[in-house]
Amino acid sequence: MTVASGTGEFGYLLAGHRVAAGLTQEDLAATAGVSLRALGDMERGRTRGPQRRTVQALAAALGLDGPQTAALERAAQFGRPRGVRQVPPQGGAVHPAVPEAVPEAALEAVPETAGSPKPPAAPAPPAAPAFPVPGGDPAPPGALALPRDLADFTAREQALAELAALTADRHPVHPRVVLISGQPGLGKTAFALHAAHSLAQDFPDGQLSLDLGGTAATPLPAREALGQVLRALGVEDSAVPAGTEERAGLFRALVRERRLVLVLDNAVDESQVRPLLPGSGPAVTIVTSRHVLSGLEAVHRLRLDVLSPVEAAALLARIAGPERVEAAPDAAAELARLCGYLPLALRIAGQRLVARPQQPVAQLVRQLAAEENRLDLLETGDLAVRPAFELSYRRLPAESQRVLRRCALTVGQDFTAAVLARYAGLSATRTELVLEQLVDAGLVQPATPERYRLHDLVRLYAGERLAADETAEAVAGARTEAGSWLLREAAARGLRFDPDHTAAGHEEAGHGRTAGDPSVPLTEAARWLEEEYPEWLAALYRAQREGRHREVIDTAEAMHWFSDRLLSWDLWAEVFQLSVDSARASGDRRAEAVHVNYLAWTYVTCLHRYQRGVELAGEGLELALSLGDHEQQGWALTYLGSGLRHLQRYREASDSYQRAADAFAEVDNRAALIGRLVTLRGAATCLRHLGRAEEAVDSRRRALAGALELVERWSSPLMHLLAAMTAHELGQDRAALKRWSAAEKAYRQALVHYEAIGRPDSMTKTLTELGTALIEQGRADEAREILTEALTDLSADGRRGRLSP
Repeated sequence: MTVASGTGEFGYLLAGHRVAAGLTQEDLAATAGVSLRALGDMERGRTRGPQRRTVQALAAALGLDGPQTAALERAAQFGRPRGVRQVPPQGGAVHPAVPEAVPEAALEAVPETAGSPKPPAAPAPPAAPAFPVPGGDPAPPGALALPRDLADFTAREQALAELAALTADRHPVHPRVVLISGQPGLGKTAFALHAAHSLAQDFPDGQLSLDLGGTAATPLPAREALGQVLRALGVEDSAVPAGTEERAGLFRALVRERRLVLVLDNAVDESQVRPLLPGSGPAVTIVTSRHVLSGLEAVHRLRLDVLSPVEAAALLARIAGPERVEAAPDAAAELARLCGYLPLALRIAGQRLVARPQQPVAQLVRQLAAEENRLDLLETGDLAVRPAFELSYRRLPAESQRVLRRCALTVGQDFTAAVLARYAGLSATRTELVLEQLVDAGLVQPATPERYRLHDLVRLYAGERLAADETAEAVAGARTEAGSWLLREAAARGLRFDPDHTAAGHEEAGHGRTAGDPSVPLTEAARWLEEEYPEWLAALYRAQREGRHREVIDTAEAMHWFSDRLLSWDLWAEVFQLSVDSARASGDRRAEAVHVNYLAWTYVTCLHRYQRGVELAGEGLELALSLGDHEQQGWALTYLGSGLRHLQRYREASDSYQRAADAFAEVDNRAALIGRLVTLRGAATCLRHLGRAEEAVDSRRRALAGALELVERWSSPLMHLLAAMTAHELGQDRAALKRWSAAEKAYRQALVHYEAIGRPDSMTKTLTELGTALIEQGRADEAREILTEALTDLSADGRRGRLSP
């Protein structure tokens, strides 16, 4: 409400002097000796003409000079009822006939004292500047009024409920400030405006919205923002203070008791926002920013994320029409995925469908499927995804731009700073710092405490910038350098599981120790290989395409023992096919024999394509025979026997195992010793399937004794794995004889060795069969517990490894 000339001038002047003096109402009331309630009534305009004694006490407490005090007294005199005259007796005391505590309405009935001289007429006070009374009428509806709410606003129920709960208190101890942050395109502004509209009935003093221009070349300065807000609250131009601090103080005084909602959209940094935050009172401030504004204190943070697939489909339906989406649910689901479940992209896709009523959803899906055209298609009218990213990108320092571009070179769902550093050409420490800055800017998201990710559309944009801002030679060099490092790291960690490996010469970058050294935990080596497999596998493909065949062969060779731990990975067929191709391209026939054997193992053990595995094992055997390589003959015959056994050709398999054992006997190394135990186990399994379970038990017990001896001698993961598998098979032999208690003992022995190496895939089969043995013994409760554990650990259907005969 704008105050008319002469009305409420005293309250305006008093509040202005108090704010300028840096005093709270409590401070001024205590110093001047007036009640807090009386002071509040004065500033609100409820008491417009306090007595002269009170005015002088206030002026003294505020430290006003003579002219300021005189102006304050004139304003108070002007605000008193016309029927009352203040007669200052000698000494300046207020006439005792007019006690200060008498309400203004009662003063109208107090007569002038008989015989008292009339004071000279007071000069007309200057026109009071237009100023809204705090706690008075709402802000003018046309000034910074909320834009319209979106009728098709969808989802965000949890965030809206959280905001509603935060604003439910009508008398909060501290002002409510909500910060909504996140990457471009999440619909932060739409959410803030929808929330402000939904809160309107509980905040009758107004709802205002101000765009702070955080992505513009010149964001709105805090001083200008305060000026706009003050004018929207009813302060005329002539009454708006000049300085930022004075404007901030006046703003805080105005909103102290107002129930209003202020949306500060698109903030650039903390210094822009702080002056616009209330100091106290019931107002709610909703700030949106692409930046996390981590320096902003005492705010409630709401970080929006992309929509769920269900929410994305619902938004498309609300925009394009439910009948259109329901008619092609699979296409709509794929459309949402191609939009990355990003609200802005989904809205653009929906609007494109609205503008093309005859276009099938599947046609738009087909168009968006081409990554090189996706950002071009995600544009309609003045809505576009690319400019949303462009605004943030252009504000980044050059180093941050480079790191964001190089993120497009990673191939996994997420990545570490250490890996990205190799693409970016920076140290891991520096890369991590820049990534954190990109997280603050809303362009990169934290995936885990050590890993980062890009939204799919941000990745496409980063790739565009990479192609536009860097030379093809620079990009190719970055890929090659990072790829070679990744293959070296993968090989070094893979060799940690090789029984014949020595650690010399495999320096692990950045750790000052070797990845093959026993001091490096096996779990650390395994975790790196598992988490970074998209990167090192892509590097393996690049090396093969670029003719770096020795790198491909060496990497695959280094990881072939590790492959026993992760048999659910069908990618081993890719790894060893690449190494076979490189061996053939380089003319290395021994490497070809070795890696054809690895590929045969993959087809038998990982892919369960037994006939193809038998064919490959035959190729490996021919190569090994031509080379006179007894070790590779042994492994080829072992994988041949395994394939034949799975094809239920047990007699042929048994013969193959025996020939393998003879070949291994010609070799004196640890791998051949392991091979002899594997063939002994394979032959025992054939005996069981041929109905000779007693012989199988005897043979298996000899194999287990040999495996346990190896555990004692070397205590490596491989030896524990060999012992675990042999004990598991002994359990199967005993189960075939219905010796359930003895089978249970063997299965539990297998679990001990599996636990020693970190619960590999093959452990699941043992847990399942142990549960069966317990059921057969009438111990259903124990069986249920074991089988539940098996389901929890399940990552493959009981597949076994290279050590599997």
